[in-house]
Amino acid sequence: MKDMTQGYGAWLREANFIDGAWVGADSGKTIDVTNPATGDVIGTVPNAGEAETARAIDAAARAFPDFAAMDLMSRVSLLWKLHDALMDNQAALAELLTVEMGKPLAEAKGEIAIGAQYVRWFAEEVRRAKGEIVPAGVNGRRILVTKHPVGVVGMITPWNFPSSMLARKIAPALAAGCTVVAKPATATPFSGLAWAALAEEVGYPKGVVNIVTGSARAIAGAMMAAPEVRKITFTGSTEVGKELIRGSADTVKKVSMELGGNAPFIVFDDADLDAAVEGAMVSKYRNSGQTCVCANRLYVQAGIHDAFVAKLVERTRALKVGDGREDGVAQGPLIDMGAVEKVEALLGDAVEKGAKIATGGKRHALGHSFFEPTVLTGATPAMDFAQEEIFGPLAPVFRFETEEEAIAMANDTVFGLAAYAYTRDLGRAFRLNQGLQYGMIGINSGLITTVEAPFGGVKESGLGKEGGSQGLEDYLDTKYVCVDGI
Repeated sequence: MKDMTQGYGAWLREANFIDGAWVGADSGKTIDVTNPATGDVIGTVPNAGEAETARAIDAAARAFPDFAAMDLMSRVSLLWKLHDALMDNQAALAELLTVEMGKPLAEAKGEIAIGAQYVRWFAEEVRRAKGEIVPAGVNGRRILVTKHPVGVVGMITPWNFPSSMLARKIAPALAAGCTVVAKPATATPFSGLAWAALAEEVGYPKGVVNIVTGSARAIAGAMMAAPEVRKITFTGSTEVGKELIRGSADTVKKVSMELGGNAPFIVFDDADLDAAVEGAMVSKYRNSGQTCVCANRLYVQAGIHDAFVAKLVERTRALKVGDGREDGVAQGPLIDMGAVEKVEALLGDAVEKGAKIATGGKRHALGHSFFEPTVLTGATPAMDFAQEEIFGPLAPVFRFETEEEAIAMANDTVFGLAAYAYTRDLGRAFRLNQGLQYGMIGINSGLITTVEAPFGGVKESGLGKEGGSQGLEDYLDTKYVCVDGI
């Protein structure tokens, strides 16, 4: 393994990984990758497209039969080595992530760690991917149900969690015996390419893991057109997800879609106030609000509203903003100026419609794409963020009176990814589980992602699950065999 004391440069790869080789784009064109905290160019990656992706798919298709036939414990052993390589190099990989994405180093280290946990989890879970023998309706028969890897998997991952989002896809795929062609986000490609370097180092056969950077439309188009790609897994916006679902129809690919969110965070009068504020801080401001499951709408019951807002404002003002590599920084920059402008537009719409800025509300004095952590009061369903994902450090607080009102407002969205609620009423917790139209619900917790549980949404927030036993099932096909004449 590489020395864990080496800096992030040891894992920065400025080339694509196709069929076991590090290569550039056919055209020689590259894309600059910048540090959003400083604006500095930290490196370049190939601006690849259809031709390079097609070669990666061909390599994955050639590698698939042998890799799928590899004995189970050999595949499990490779995953264990991959886990250890991630953790042995956690510090360097986390710094690479922070430099290209901007999140605080402590959060980046946590992301590398949970990625390693996903690898370990699926190394264990694949050993429990059992079929079954089903009782036959007539004598002399046996009905067998067996599980098999789907084949070549195309993966498209976002910039906000550039390492762990790939972990949630690549770990179950490799565990099941699938081969991979992955496209990391252009804004944060190095954390994706690092997975190829890790796979190469621990000994995955050539062609099993392929990473291609460049044009999203061209690379995704090549994946969709190729009949060899049997599954597409995507994390990103609902709009793009819908395009990919449509594109998958011609070759009837299996799809997993983890799409947009608009998470409600509901605080009832009987809640532990300090715990609710702490949960809101974790949920809202983690990754500067750039997560699909972060609190997008904070609903606070009238009896506790003012006290909650006062504490939330106090905690928000105390957040240290800066370069994620600096000690004590809790908020890094937004990914780019487009993200800043979106937050400004949502904030301006809300203020125009009567919301009040309790703290923050403008670009940070640090410049670049830094934005002040912001709390708004007087939020209403008429404001744009009631229906749109904010993806920034803007916390709008809505006031409500009754449980029924809170559930109705929480469900008033096309999205259904994550929801949160704080209450000490056990009966209410079960009513919320029944009434909230979301794939994941946190009761008295603002941070619920874990490798053991299925991550995914309902409604327009997606299809399929990542994590848990369900996350492995998405990379397996089920076959039925009838044996007669026994």
